[in-house]
This record gives sequence, structure tokens and C-alpha cells, in this order.
Amino acid sequence: MNKEKLQQYLRAVIRRLAIWTIDKYQPGIIAVTGSVGKTSTKEAILCVLKRSRFVRATHGNFNNELGLPLTILGDYQKIAGKMFWVKVIFMAIVRLIFKSKYPEILILEYAADKPGDIKDLLDVAKPQIGVITAIGDVPAHVEFYSGPEAVAREKSKILEGLPSTGFAVLNADDKYAMEMRSRTRAYVMTYGFDEAAAIQITNFENRMENGNPMGVSFKLNYGGSFVPVKIDGCFGKPQVYAAAAAAAVGFAFGMNLVKVSEALQSYESPAQRTKLIPGIKDSFVIDDCYNASPASMKAAIELASSMKFKRKIAVLGDMLEIGKYTIDSHIGIGNLIGDVFDILVTVGLRSKFIAETASKKGMSVKNIFSFESADDAKFKVQELMKKGDLILIKGSHAMELEKVVEEIKLV
Repeated sequence: MNKEKLQQYLRAVIRRLAIWTIDKYQPGIIAVTGSVGKTSTKEAILCVLKRSRFVRATHGNFNNELGLPLTILGDYQKIAGKMFWVKVIFMAIVRLIFKSKYPEILILEYAADKPGDIKDLLDVAKPQIGVITAIGDVPAHVEFYSGPEAVAREKSKILEGLPSTGFAVLNADDKYAMEMRSRTRAYVMTYGFDEAAAIQITNFENRMENGNPMGVSFKLNYGGSFVPVKIDGCFGKPQVYAAAAAAAVGFAFGMNLVKVSEALQSYESPAQRTKLIPGIKDSFVIDDCYNASPASMKAAIELASSMKFKRKIAVLGDMLEIGKYTIDSHIGIGNLIGDVFDILVTVGLRSKFIAETASKKGMSVKNIFSFESADDAKFKVQELMKKGDLILIKGSHAMELEKVVEEIKLV
């Protein structure tokens, strides 16, 4: 049996074992999908529910046809290595034969890199709660769809299958998410900054104390009451959206505002997602290099803009898998740079459109640097840095901008 056929066989076995495990243990299932913010939202939901429930969540971005079934079967991070698949299959069979402790609730990410992906995942695990983070005008992975409407239709399949006793949690600030409300028979709960949101976010700010970034603060308003929320070490609107979505799920499980607020205080943003870390030369680094789409890129720039630093450096990589929107999207980001950053470093061929546009908008060419790879850029970034700088690092995962982070972070 060649390697490709072996992989197909293993996927089929893991998928079948996951289906049988769901049938045997009947856990509640929360599905999280969207073009941005899935992992942060999943982690925030986990943070809210784990105090009172036995919960398991997708590890990292285990959200595809292999990762989702693996999450259902168990947490296998500790057994990675030789004989991994043998151990996974053996342990799954044992749990099917002998009743064992199993999570009450599974929080699963559902990725839709191409049409048909959501249906494949729903055939394994049908949720009772569906959370839509955001789609955006130029969604991630839109390259494989005709446009954002097609992406939204794919994601909405999660809501179409929800039971009438279930909950659909929708981002009120995303028009594509809100258009999905007619596609579900479940009870709809909305969240966001919009005044019409059932769970409204107000008084948002990125807190600074004595010149040091501290975290976010905001209020959650629900049912005529509100509660203040402070999360240290967490920054930017994407993380606040994640917290509000988690609050909606908490309310679905009978939690009140106070309990949700208390739980969220321990929330930590996932690695490489608007993570603020200390850098060399007494600097601060916004590590947001896990992935990038136009919406998340704009959010990261907005975050940098809200922080008061004498000098700011943007290290931006290509935004991949956005197909026909590639050139216009990179030009659009270039239009935003000069008003926020003093220095721009781009990585990749596509991000040169960012550099060229920033120059046309008035940014000095002496402050713009373009490189083909992260390896080429990392030493220049280190050289450019000065004491007290803020450095934003953002790009698609394949651009490997974590190499730049490793070079300039404080060990």
C-alpha cells in the first residue's frame, strides 16, 4: 500500500471511529466557523464553559477532515511520535467497548477551505449550537469560491442543520453572518458593537498604563443589564468579538453576566494571534503572524493605531488564497499604512503592492523595505528597531513570519 492510499485508509478509519464515539457518548457539540477568529472564539468559549462543565476543544486548528475526528476521539498531543496512529485507533476502540469518562461538551472548529467541506464535517458531528464569527467582503480561502456569498452559503450549512431547540450565535457586525439568520430554525443570538446586537459590546479600549500596554476593557450589555470586562494581556477587537461570542454561548448554558465576566478574566489569546510580547531593545511586538485576510489585516492595523508609541514598524507578508481579490486587497492595505506606521517592511511578491501603494500615498521610500522571504527580512527588521518601538508582524501562515518574531522577541 503506497503512502497516499495509507493516508486515505487512516482518514476513513478515524472518521468512522469518531462517528461511533459520538453515537455512544452523545456529547453536546458547539460548532465554530467563519473566515476569521475561529480559534480565538473557540478558546474563549472553552474558557467560559470549563469552570462548570467537562469540555474538550479542538487543539490549535484541528478543524479539517482529519483534525476534527481526532478531537472527537481524544486529546492526543501527549502521545505524538512513533506508533501514533496505532495508539489512536487502539484507544478509540477501547473507549467504544468499555464505557469511560467522556466530555459533556465538544467545542469544534469547522473549516471550509473549499465547497463541500462543511457537509463532510457535519456528517461526522452535528452540532446543537453554531457560532459564526465573520465572513467579510474578502474571506480567507475565497480563492476556491465564486465570492463571499458562496463562502457564506457554505458556512451557513452549520446553521441549517441545527435543531429548533439549538442556538445560532451570529456576529451582528458582519452582513453575511446576519443574512444567515433566515437559514436556521434555531434560536438566534447576536453579538457585536451594533446597537441591535442582543449582546452589545460598548466602552471598548486597549488599556495602557504608564506607557505599557495592559489589555482590553469593555462592557457586555445583555437583557437590560451590563457588566464590565477586563482581560489582561489581550488586545484588539478580534479578541473582544471572541469574548462576546463566548458570552452568548455561556448564556445559552444558563450562565449570567457576572459568571461570564469572571470566567473571561482568565482568557488568553492564542499564540500568534494579536499576541503582544516583549521584544529586544525594550520594544513591544504584536505577533499576529498565524494567518492573514484583508479583514484581519485591517483589524491588526487598527490595533496598532490605537496604541500610543513614539514609533511603529509594520512587517507585513502576503495574504494568500484570496484569488481574484489579491491585487486590490494588497493595494487597500497599502492605503492604510502611512497614517499609522513610520516604517514598512514587506515580505513576499504580493505584498510589494502594499509597499508601492504606501509610497504613492506619501510614505518615504527611505522607510520602505521589501524582501522575498522572512529569512531575508528578519535581520533588517532587527537593525531597524529602536528602543520603545511597536512592531506589528502579520501575514499568511505560509510566509513564515514567525521567523521574524523569533529573531526580535525578548528571550
